[in-house]
Amino acid sequence: MSAPQLGRRLALEAAVRMPDGAGGHVLEWQVLGHLWAAVKSGAGRERAGEFVTLATVPYRITVRAAPPGAASRPQADQRFRDGTRVFRILAVSEADPRGRYLTCFTHEEVVA
Repeated sequence: MSAPQLGRRLALEAAVRMPDGAGGHVLEWQVLGHLWAAVKSGAGRERAGEFVTLATVPYRITVRAAPPGAASRPQADQRFRDGTRVFRILAVSEADPRGRYLTCFTHEEVVA
């Protein structure tokens, strides 16, 4: 495997529960750090919703590996942010046999 071109700087974010002042909580996103990444889109698909057509495109985001437990190692249920674009991380696996890179399987979230 040739080394991926890690040319995009993405913020890695994790959800944190914060009190809402009314006895409950809200989720806020905390930046854990910034990672250089290669972002590749997959094949899109479309499905009919109740009132709209929903389109989704999966992305594979490759980053340098970090040891398990490190704050810089992406995990499922975290997300990447690139400006206003948000990529929810669904799963993470090693991208190469030597464990130098990780592949993050993501979907872009669209905020309306």
